[in-house]
Amino acid sequence: MYKIYINETPLFLIEEAQLKNWPEANERHMVARYPGKAKWLMAYVDMLEKSKRFDSVTLYSKDVEQLWKDFQSLFDLIEAAGGLVLNPKREILFIFRRSFWDLPKGKIDEGETVADAAVREVMEETGLEKVKLDKPLLDTYHTYRLKKRRILKKTYWFSMSAPEQNLIPQKEEDIEQAIWMDLETFQSRPRTIYGNIQDLLNQWKENNNSGK
Repeated sequence: MYKIYINETPLFLIEEAQLKNWPEANERHMVARYPGKAKWLMAYVDMLEKSKRFDSVTLYSKDVEQLWKDFQSLFDLIEAAGGLVLNPKREILFIFRRSFWDLPKGKIDEGETVADAAVREVMEETGLEKVKLDKPLLDTYHTYRLKKRRILKKTYWFSMSAPEQNLIPQKEEDIEQAIWMDLETFQSRPRTIYGNIQDLLNQWKENNNSGK
C-alpha cells in the first residue's frame, strides 16, 4: 500500500486483494479500480489538486507496484529527510512555518546519506546541537507544484534525541518558531498540521505507548 497526500487529501494505492478489509466507498471516500493506463491517473491528480470534495481516494489494482510505478511517472521525484526529536523531558521539537506546524526536514544533498541529511536539516532549521540519531520511522509522500512541474516528495523520517537547549529558527527558510512541546500539550487544542506529520506523530505515539 502507498499513501500520498495531494492538496492534503490522502490518495491510497492498494492491491485489489486488500479491498475485502477496506472501508466501503461513500460520498466522502472514493474507491475505484485502476484500468492500467498512467494517463488515466492524471484525472484523479487534477481532481485532488483542485477540490476538497473527498476525504480520501483509493485506487486499487492487481499489481500495486505497477500502479505505483505509473503514478510516479507523472512526477519529478525529490527526496528529503527529517527528524522527530525528543529531549530528556520527552518533549518533541516542533517548528512553525508558513501557517503550519511541522517537524524539521529538508532536501538530501548530492552524495549525502539519508541519515546525514536528516541530522543536518534538523540542526540547520532549529539551531540544535549534539543530535543523536535513533531509528527510522515512516517514509511519507506528498505532492506539490513548482512552476509548471509536478513534484512528488518522499521524506525519510528518523527518531532522534538531543539535550534540551535554546533553539534558533532558520528565518531564511520561513521558520517562525522552533519549540519543545510534549505531544499531549500539542494535541490539547486544534492546530494546523500536515497530514503526513500527523501520521508520523500517530505512529510515534502508538509505538511509545506499546513500549517499543
